[in-house]
Parts: sequence; structure tokens; C-alpha cells
Amino acid sequence: MATVDVKQGLEPARWQRHLLPGTMVNGPGARRSLRDWVVDAIVTVFALGLGTIALHSTWPEHGGLLRLIDVVLGLGSLAALWDRRRHPFGVAAAVIPVSAISALAAGAALVALFNAAIRCDRRTLTWLALGTTAASIFNSVIYAEDDFWVAVVFSLLAVGVTVGWGLFVRVRHDLVESLHERNARLEEEGRLRADQARAGERERIAREMHDVLAHRLSLLSLHAGALEYRPEAPPEEIAATAGVVREAAAAALEELRDVIGVLREGTDGESRPPQPTLADLPALIEESRAAGMQIEAELELPETAGTSTARTTYRVVQEGLTNARKHAPGAAVTVRVAAAEGELTIEVRNRAPLRPIPSPALPGAGSGLIGLGERVELAGGELRRGVDADGDFVLTVTLPRERTAR
Repeated sequence: MATVDVKQGLEPARWQRHLLPGTMVNGPGARRSLRDWVVDAIVTVFALGLGTIALHSTWPEHGGLLRLIDVVLGLGSLAALWDRRRHPFGVAAAVIPVSAISALAAGAALVALFNAAIRCDRRTLTWLALGTTAASIFNSVIYAEDDFWVAVVFSLLAVGVTVGWGLFVRVRHDLVESLHERNARLEEEGRLRADQARAGERERIAREMHDVLAHRLSLLSLHAGALEYRPEAPPEEIAATAGVVREAAAAALEELRDVIGVLREGTDGESRPPQPTLADLPALIEESRAAGMQIEAELELPETAGTSTARTTYRVVQEGLTNARKHAPGAAVTVRVAAAEGELTIEVRNRAPLRPIPSPALPGAGSGLIGLGERVELAGGELRRGVDADGDFVLTVTLPRERTAR
């Protein structure tokens, strides 16, 4: 029987626990429930009734000592039935041979056979059924000489009905167990899907936060580094740089609020993640130029592009500029976006500066391009990166133009 798992939300109410088998509620080897005690008592009374009828019908054929032996063996067989759940074969193997000489044990033998039909394998059940039939015939030879064939026919019918009924109950038990297992499996699959969904959502939020904030914070760090390395700059220049730092910090906070809105997605039926488009690319480039970057831009933007393609294009350029500021400060950067038949090509090229510009070390976890590669793959595109023959670091991405957001 399947066990009702509390962790799976299948625990029955207290009053229901008394109506279920102990093994179903607490697993194999569990103590008897109230239902088990009632069933055991009914089964014992039933076996005692059948045995009493058989003993009464054969009482005249018993001698004085044989009557005592019959009763003692019959009572022992009835007592053995209380352990039939844990040892179905052992109880049947002990009770069935006893029923060959004890009429009082006839009912216990049928109950043991019925229990074996529920819990034993088919081969064992076959041998036990043949043994029960042989014991019944032997008992008829001893006590029913006048009605021998009637007793044999009755014994065969009793064995057949007992085995058939037991197999029917077994099929029902197997069905209940399979339903419990199926329910447990479905709940486990549901938990796995929920965990995967949460993990995917965390990755999406983390990727969005990196894409949105890394660019803005790298600009802020670049301006703050300029203040640190040029303390002798004119007050007007320092004030202007400080203003840029303040504006970049305010913009970063605003974009952070937008990203946090993703966490609230589903609470009010609305989603508010940042959704940049191709039209935002010129502003992104001008913002980086204002921070002191040398950028040459060649933008051939298509009139139409899928939402996913537009957003991914923006993130590719944004990540390319962010990496250039982090790992090659002062390098000249070339940004090219070209629309071809059915696809969009983005190239961000970093060239080493003739005179390196001092810059504070900016933190970089090395996960930006990895996350960008995942984003490009989800958008159905291809990402290539590396150093070319001229020593320039080149980031190239090809995206389908009409791919819609996932």
C-alpha cells in the first residue's frame, strides 16, 4: 500500500486516519489503526464461524483425543491470523497444513489464502491454492467419507472464490497505490517546475540588473575616477563632472526601480521591466561620448524589428561599451549596426589608445559576456568575440530581424 506523505500535502484528517490502514498512513511496519483492529476482529470472527460449522458437521467422526487436538490447532490458527499482514506466506504455510486435520482451522485457512492472494506473488499463491485444495481433500477423506465428493466440490468452490476475491481486492489495492504514486509524482514534478521557474526568474532579473546597471555605474565610476586623478582641474570642470556624477547616480536609481518592478510582476497584472528599442541607441552612444569615450558610430537601423531583436541589439551595444570602459579605458571604439536581408549585424570594436588614459580599476565579474551570450541565444542569434589580426578586440552579434520576444 502507498504511504500518505505529509510533505506532499496528502495527510488525512485525524478522524480519517482511524479509517485508513495503518500502513497507508505511516508506511510498512506501522502500528494497527482503529480500522485494522476492527477488520482483524471481523476476520477472526468470520474464520471462527466457518471453522465452527465445519467442526460441528464432523464432530461425530472425531474421537476424544482428536477433538482436543482439532480445537487446540484451530485456536492456534485463529491466533496466527493476527500476524497475517507482516508475514502473509508464513501464516498461510502454517495454517493451511493444519486445516488438513483440524476442521476448526478450515475458516482460518481460507482467510490465510485470501490474504496471500492480496500480498503474495502469483507463483507462491498458486502453490498455496494447491496446498489448500489438497488439505481440504485430505480433511474430507478423514471426516466426510459418506459425502466425500460433495465435500471436495465445496472445497474447490471455496478455494476458487477465495482466490478470485483476493485477486480482485489486490487489483483494487494496486490501483489505489498507483494513484497515490501518480499524485506524488505529479506534485514532485510541480515543485520541480516551480523551482525551475523561480531559478529562471532570478536569472532573468540578475541579467536585467547587470545589463541596466553595469553601463550606468561604469559611467559613474569613470567620472568619479576623473575627479580623483585630476584634483587640480578648474572648479567649473569639477562642478560639471560632479553634476554628471549626480545625474548618472539618479539615472541608475531610476533604472534600478524599473528593474525591481520585475519582482512585482504578477501582483498587479502588469510588468514593468526596461524595454529599450533601436531608437535608444543614438542616446546611449552620446551618453558614452559625454563621458569621454572616443566612439565612431555607423548605425543602419531597420524600419521594423522584433521586440526581442531590438532589446538584444541595445544590450549588445551597451555591454560592448561597458566592457570597453572597464578593460580598455581610453580606447577608440567603433560601433556598427547593419541591417541585411532578414538579419541584423552588430559589431563593437575596441582599438588600443596611442596614449593610455589613467583610470581606476573597475570591478568586473567576467559574467557580462556570458550573460550576453545567453541572451543572444534566446533571441535566436549568434555571438562571436575575440582579437583580430590588427590586435583589436571585436564583438560581433548576428540577430534575426523579425524574431519576437519570448
